[in-house]
Amino acid sequence: MATTTISVDEFQALEQRVLRTVELIRSEREARATAEAEVAALKELLDTASAENSQLTAEMHSLKSERAQVKGRVDAMLKQLDELV
Repeated sequence: MATTTISVDEFQALEQRVLRTVELIRSEREARATAEAEVAALKELLDTASAENSQLTAEMHSLKSERAQVKGRVDAMLKQLDELV
């Protein structure tokens, strides 16, 4: 069985690389958690905006219909006034 010996400097260098890797993984996990929270907030905002858009679209169609009815009534009144003159 062969044994491998490493110097203290090599071991310390390896230890430093492992510690940097652990810190990098930790910071990447934190960044991922932050990004996931931001995505969730943006999805909620998008859902709210989508619901509001649907409501405003329905209201717009209702107002257009009402406007067409009022226009028809005004046209009918103007026609009656023209007949009087």
